[in-house]
Amino acid sequence: MSAPGLAHVVFFTLKDQSPASVKSFIAACDKYLTDHPGTVHYSAGAREPSYQRPVNDQDFDVALVAVFDSKESHDQYQVAPRHKEFIAEQSPNWSKVRVFDALA
Repeated sequence: MSAPGLAHVVFFTLKDQSPASVKSFIAACDKYLTDHPGTVHYSAGAREPSYQRPVNDQDFDVALVAVFDSKESHDQYQVAPRHKEFIAEQSPNWSKVRVFDALA
């Protein structure tokens, strides 16, 4: 049996929640957070406002899902220059970030 991968799920609440700001933020995710070694899945997208069930968390604007083939690949991603550039460029744009890492 192979070692488990790692799912890295991040929910961003933006200071400017306009559609243009959300679109720009997703473009930055696509620019900096794609194609890292060991990535087996990547997606970034806006919260779907039509889902209003009691279980749906509405406290975010953009969700990022990255699945890595190993914890080691995830750990390398965390210190990768492009990831650090994303944080430096985009952190002023969010008011809240929540990170969930789980074995996959």
